[in-house]
Parts: sequence; C-alpha cells; structure tokens
Amino acid sequence: MDPVADSLIRIKNAYLAYREDTVLPYSKIVLAICTLLQNEGFITSFKEEKIEGKNFNQIKVILKYLGKKAALSDVKRISKPGLRVYKSHKALPRVLNGFGLAIISTPKGIMSGKQARKEGVGGEVMAHVW
Repeated sequence: MDPVADSLIRIKNAYLAYREDTVLPYSKIVLAICTLLQNEGFITSFKEEKIEGKNFNQIKVILKYLGKKAALSDVKRISKPGLRVYKSHKALPRVLNGFGLAIISTPKGIMSGKQARKEGVGGEVMAHVW
C-alpha cells in the first residue's frame, strides 16, 4: 500500500541477494527517488520499461557494488502513511553524520537532506538510506 517503502525494500532485498538488477512498480515519486539514488551513488542506473500487453510500466534498477560490497546497506522509512513526519530546513536530520542520505519531499520536489538545507526548504522526511 506504500509504494515508497515497497520500492526501497525491493532495492535493499536485491542487494542482500547479490542481484544485478531489480524491478519496481512505476510511479512518479519512485522515479524521482531512483534519480536521487543514482545521483548520490547508491545505484548505477535505472530505466522505465513498458510491459507488453499490460496497461502499466515498470522501472528496472541496475544495482551498484563496490567490489563485493553493496553500495546500499540499509534503509529506514521515517514518514509512514499513518504518521507523517515534517521538518523545517533547520531541523532536517543528518544520517550517519553525513555519510547517509535523507530523502526529503519538498515543495520543490524530491531531494536529499543536504540539498534541502542548502536551498532553505523543509518538507516531509520520507526515508534514510545508508
């Protein structure tokens, strides 16, 4: 029921199984999160694929490994559908003292916590990735 949590857990589980890629259900928010993860170096690439004979698309994510170690070790969903968590730009969290990534949904779009602090905009703290 929560496409963000589902997508992040699918990526994490694919890393734990040492897979080369994984498939996520398509949505604009998942596409924005994949763009952010690629820019921050947690995944190699992704592309939108059309499924023949179906009315929906999917996103194929190519995972990134550093030697035999996964680029992404864990994720934590912060804001859930039952309890939304909003922070101002001054109160945005730092994940693992700057080594992790906070995914923030702002009025300017999905961005990292570092970028949101730089632009002076707060929003919903969606997840932490490290």
